[in-house]
Amino acid sequence: MKLFDNTETAFKLKSDSELERAYFLFKMIQSQPMVRIGTAVTNFALKAHLPVEGLIRATVFDHFCGGVTEDDCLPNIEKMYEIGNVHSILDYSVEGKEDEAQFDDALRMTLKTIDFAAEKKAIPFAVFKPTGFGRFAIYQKITEGEDLTANEKVEWEKIVERFHKVCRAAAEKNVPLLVDAEESWMQDAADDLVEELMETYNKEKAIIFNTLQMYRHDRMDYLRGLHQRAHQKGFHIGMKVVRGAYMEKERARAEEKGYESPICANKKATDDNYNEAITYMMEHKNMAIFAGTHNEDSSYLLMDLAEKHNIEANDRRMWFGQLYGMSDHISFNLAKEGYNVAKYVPFGPVRDVMPYLIRRAEENTSVAGQTSRELNLLKVEKARRKL
Repeated sequence: MKLFDNTETAFKLKSDSELERAYFLFKMIQSQPMVRIGTAVTNFALKAHLPVEGLIRATVFDHFCGGVTEDDCLPNIEKMYEIGNVHSILDYSVEGKEDEAQFDDALRMTLKTIDFAAEKKAIPFAVFKPTGFGRFAIYQKITEGEDLTANEKVEWEKIVERFHKVCRAAAEKNVPLLVDAEESWMQDAADDLVEELMETYNKEKAIIFNTLQMYRHDRMDYLRGLHQRAHQKGFHIGMKVVRGAYMEKERARAEEKGYESPICANKKATDDNYNEAITYMMEHKNMAIFAGTHNEDSSYLLMDLAEKHNIEANDRRMWFGQLYGMSDHISFNLAKEGYNVAKYVPFGPVRDVMPYLIRRAEENTSVAGQTSRELNLLKVEKARRKL
């Protein structure tokens, strides 16, 4: 039996009723029309303040999120760690905010999760999104080389200050910090800022991690360039490597505005790009990798690369990551073999987390074979338990 086929290990934390709920949800997600209708109805119900939060909470929210607050998440986090040796990363998944008070809230929450991570073995990283700390439009103007107004300059200074504050706290508490990637037309501003912070805080090892979305065909060139600069300036690179989460949006905007899409031509090109990035990173000692992947072939490749380069399964410079509620067959089977594995555990108020949940549902629908594989494994485990 191949490693990721072991359903007993994969689902040992799920009760029979949780297994049934997961099966029901992935069955729904498999249908594109169902996802579209469900998304539209949910958005309407939330905007109209209809009493649907309880229903959302009992189904999709509880499957893909750890809870409404960070304390809600702790029982699940502790159970995954104690029983399955799977770590967690608390991800405050509130998106699309626009005012300073909300950015300060996100800053406070990120500092709180750094404290949590410093105290708890089960939580090895903290994470935040650049647009959690400032308006998307500011990053976009800087990326596109436009001049900021006097007010926008003040806003940008506050964003930089928030970044520095969390990075300083992470460095002081020795908690590695992941900075998520977002849309390509705002990403250069975030990349430059994170690189500056790597240069400051990654002198001895990787504490600050940026994110590479490998569905973008320009990311290998970016990684090689960053590696050269890191070598010249003497800092370590920390990188979360993912395939990416904004594909439809990216393609639509490129078509609308008439520029070349930054997205790889097809799934195979994305997979090759991803595998090239993790191969490149494993070949260089001053890099730490967090491989965010639900792809079994890429996971096997990373295991092979570790063996080839004599890197121990539990070396802290190499992590595998999956999202909470997805790919348990990868997470729990890798952890059983002694690899460092962390689940991204989103949390936040139900209505604020809905954009995240909708993206998850759409992503699952668009990745051919992903949902079928989840369903098949759940079916196998249900049959095994009956026996």
